[in-house]
This record gives sequence, structure tokens and C-alpha cells, in this order.
Amino acid sequence: MEKIFENKVALVTGGSFGIGQAAALAFARRGAKVVIADWVEDNQQSTLMQIRAAGGEALFVKCDVSKAADITTMIDTAFSAYGRLDFAFNNAGIEGVSAITQECTQDNWEKTLAVNLTGIWLCMKHELPHMLRQGKGAIVNCASVAGLIGFPGLPAYVASKHAVVGLTKTAALENARLGVRINAVCPGVIRTPMVDRLTGKDKAAEQQFANMEPVGRFGEPAEVAEAVVWLCSDAASFVTGHAMPVDGGWTAS
Repeated sequence: MEKIFENKVALVTGGSFGIGQAAALAFARRGAKVVIADWVEDNQQSTLMQIRAAGGEALFVKCDVSKAADITTMIDTAFSAYGRLDFAFNNAGIEGVSAITQECTQDNWEKTLAVNLTGIWLCMKHELPHMLRQGKGAIVNCASVAGLIGFPGLPAYVASKHAVVGLTKTAALENARLGVRINAVCPGVIRTPMVDRLTGKDKAAEQQFANMEPVGRFGEPAEVAEAVVWLCSDAASFVTGHAMPVDGGWTAS
């Protein structure tokens, strides 16, 4: 694979599992040094070890994206190690607790928005000044098909993901002439630990989710990761402010 990101640095939040892990590996395969951030470090350090085993360079930093102090530490660690930041995939997120709107608790509402929305805002707040000083950069925020359409029983999650799309568009417009492109990906049903929690790995529940997809199957984390790295690449140089569905056609129906 061509090393199109050689001598570049990519930051991936929520990088220990699922889509974040796949994106970290995709950046590394293209030559980037990768900063893997997550509030959970898996026992095997799987993402980090896979990158290093393939001859890449990476580091892990523990970070709760809802906490400004953790974000500062994450960015400082990246710059201490690598001296620059070219790409950021702000991916960390939670699904929250399922409940209809009137039964959603304030605690669930606040926690879900703190991670999914405030976390992305905090990441961009601290990523953008460095990219602007460099005069170039690309940010991709992880929204969801739930950022484009509604889903009963997930009011906090849906609200947070719709807000991520709006925040992405606003930040993209603010930085459009300053060398930094900002986009979002909107995954459909992807085979990740988050979806496993929603289905309980029950085969009937999994089939019900798969049937919602026009292509008739779950997406794979690597399929979202490919969209992320494309949006960060020069091939997407005229793309900014876009909320890209990676959803097997879900939002087309």
C-alpha cells in the first residue's frame, strides 16, 4: 500500500476497539504515526501492538474526551512525541441507555452528550490551533446515521449525533479558507462492540438489524475506516463540511 501519510501524524480517539481501531490501523498502513486515545486500554493493547508488529509507529494515551484536562494531556503527549498533528478522527462515543424521551434520565442525557458532543467540541478546540499554525490539516468527526434521521428509544444519542453534524458544518465553514478541512462520517449498523451491546449478540436481534440495511448485512469497521482516511487524504481536497453516510444505503431509502 502506498505510504501517502508518511511523516504525518494521526490522532484517533476511541482507538482501542471497533471503528477507531480500524481507523488507527488504516492510518498506520498508509505510513502515519498514530496516537491512539481511549478511556479504556484493552489488556492486550491490540491496536498498538498490531501497528508496531507491522513496522509502524504509535503510542497510546488514556483519555476521557469529556474532560478538558484529559484532552490537553492527549494533545501535549502527541506533540511531545511527534511534534505535529496532521489528521484527527474524533471517534470516541457511547450509545447511552435505551429509553423513550420521557423516560430518559437526566444522568443518561448529560453523560451521553458530554462524551458524544462536548468531547468532539473539546477535541476540535484543542486540535485546530495546532493545525492552523501548520497551515494544513484534516479532521473527521464520527456522527452516525442517527445524526441524519431519528431513532425511537435513543433520544440522547440521536440528539448528540445530530449536533455533531451541525458542529462539523460550522467548524468547516469557519476554517474553509485556513487550510483545515472538517468532515463527518455517519456509520450505519457496523459490527462493533457497541452494536454487540445493543443486540446482546442475539442472532435474531442481529438479523433484525441486518434487515434494516438495504445491502442486507452489517458493515465492517474497516469499511468506515476507509472513508475516514479518504476524507483526510488529498484525494478529498475539495470536500469539507460533508456528513458522509457509510450506511449500506440506509439513509437512501
